[in-house]
Amino acid sequence: MSLDEYEAIRLLDHLGLTQEACAVRMGVARTTVTAIYDSARKKLADALVNGKTLQIRGGSYALAMHETQSIIQKGPEDMRIAATYENGDIFQHFGRTEQFKLYDVENGAIVREQIVDTNGSGHGALAGFLKAAQVDALICGGIGMGAQMALAEAGITLYGGVSGSADEAARALASGSLQYDPDAVCDHHHGEGHDCGHHDAEGGCGHNGCGHHE
Repeated sequence: MSLDEYEAIRLLDHLGLTQEACAVRMGVARTTVTAIYDSARKKLADALVNGKTLQIRGGSYALAMHETQSIIQKGPEDMRIAATYENGDIFQHFGRTEQFKLYDVENGAIVREQIVDTNGSGHGALAGFLKAAQVDALICGGIGMGAQMALAEAGITLYGGVSGSADEAARALASGSLQYDPDAVCDHHHGEGHDCGHHDAEGGCGHNGCGHHE
């Protein structure tokens, strides 16, 4: 059994994820997850029924070799907000964000800020990255359904459809006055696993070639 087949079994059967959430975690299409899962189940059945030894090795995977960056620990009573971040603004494509800005909130006021790099983490890894960073809430622009499910599984509250200054959005969320779109999802996909950008009031997408409404 390959490592990617093992991972599909772990995510679907052990953790109970849906195939869509599993696809986000693995960074592949849902149809690919289905094929990997079916192959893995057949190998498991063969090993169990026929008493064969099951070896797990090989497959399509990559090990992260980047240095672990130091993320400030938040206080026990603090709420940590993350915002997709680029040049001071909310970056509009969650799955392709290269930086998050973290804001620690205490008694309705921001008391600490930090910018962290995603180190090349893609769609499937960003929810885990944010969970490891002790994030409680995420402010972003557009985000796909699979990524939303992964964030919900990680216990992170989503505030989507936000644009403009990241600092202003974080202050607004801290004070309970942030305007956001709970339905900010883009169903248009430009290649496998793409999360598209911010939806305006007309329902269009802020990404070129994605049916943006003027």
